[in-house]
Amino acid sequence: MVLRIKVSPDLISGGVDEGYGRVADAFRANLAGGREVGAAVSVYRDGVKVVDLWGGYRDGVALAPWQSDTMVNVFSSTKGVAALAIALAVSRGLFGYDDKVAEHWPEFAQAGKGDVTVRQLLGHQAGLCALRPAPTLADVADPDRLAPMLAAQKPFWAPGTRHGYHAVTLGWYESELIRRTDPAGRTLGRFFADEIAGPLGLDLHIGLPISVSRDRVALLHQWKRAESLLHLNVMPAALLAASFNPFGLLARASALPRDIKPWDGDYNRDDVRAVEIPSANGIATASAIARLYGAAATTDPALPLSTGVREALTAMPLPPSRGERDKVLGVEVLFSLGMSKPAFGATFGSSDKAYGTPGFGGSFGFADPDTGVGFSYVMNRLGFHLYSDPRELALRQALFRDVLGARPQA
Repeated sequence: MVLRIKVSPDLISGGVDEGYGRVADAFRANLAGGREVGAAVSVYRDGVKVVDLWGGYRDGVALAPWQSDTMVNVFSSTKGVAALAIALAVSRGLFGYDDKVAEHWPEFAQAGKGDVTVRQLLGHQAGLCALRPAPTLADVADPDRLAPMLAAQKPFWAPGTRHGYHAVTLGWYESELIRRTDPAGRTLGRFFADEIAGPLGLDLHIGLPISVSRDRVALLHQWKRAESLLHLNVMPAALLAASFNPFGLLARASALPRDIKPWDGDYNRDDVRAVEIPSANGIATASAIARLYGAAATTDPALPLSTGVREALTAMPLPPSRGERDKVLGVEVLFSLGMSKPAFGATFGSSDKAYGTPGFGGSFGFADPDTGVGFSYVMNRLGFHLYSDPRELALRQALFRDVLGARPQA
């Protein structure tokens, strides 16, 4: 069962700049009300950290307090991080968004994929949401073994006609594209570490190195699948139905590699933390993700994105030819260049120029260029909402509606 722990006010640390007290109030209420085990929220605005709060327990069993440098797996919030690595690669001319993937990775053209563009791939339109056969952790750890499996996969639908959430596979395809075009032949996780995390000083890893103390990594508190039946009112009906179909696209898309059991807490395993799953196992502090998106939201020279790439990230995309209902999730969503965009009730940021990605369980990170804001919320008690978990939404409302006077969040 999910832990419910009421956190004493003396286990909330950090601070906020003058004028941001509403965010602190919302964070304090989440922890005091038993809605968290441990969590953190951070906001950068115009390159300055204005909110940095953490509290509760990084391990709700041993009751080890969450610290300023505590990191946690943020699941699909990693997708936005990976998308910014791709954005930097595009800015440096390694490839273009409208290039055909096979121009840079000839083997990718197998099984009718020769005309798939990078833009379609990043928009979850390539039909590559699952792999047959599913890889093992050993396959994932060796790009030379994983790449042929990725290249051989036949699309599950005609690319460009639909989008369907590439829950895990997207990051591996992105990583191989970088590996094929980077003069140093680096994976996405290594490219990100060298070119983005290092210059920005981020506690953010895709593939957790041995040098990072495991005492800094929060223990995830996962709910059992049967518990979702108690939360039917917050889960889209189509998504819930899909989650109970062991042969459907959602099950196949989310249960990779095949020797990981997501519902059994396997993302707490160190061998799972150590490999690169750029769509699902980024481990970070809230401050690191907010710093990254804050740099993206401004013209920070430490994240040298080209003007064209910055404009592309803020633009609203054209939908697939057969509409915006996701073939995997069963709900209407909007993807662009590896990011989620505000649409269909998921309103975030001050305008539709905002971009970022939510993560399974409730985490969220995004950039809001109109206000120069980078926002991040992370936690280790996993919730049930597809997006806009009430804990995260309360913090985002406090920031954008109450502090910045921007549009209400949803």
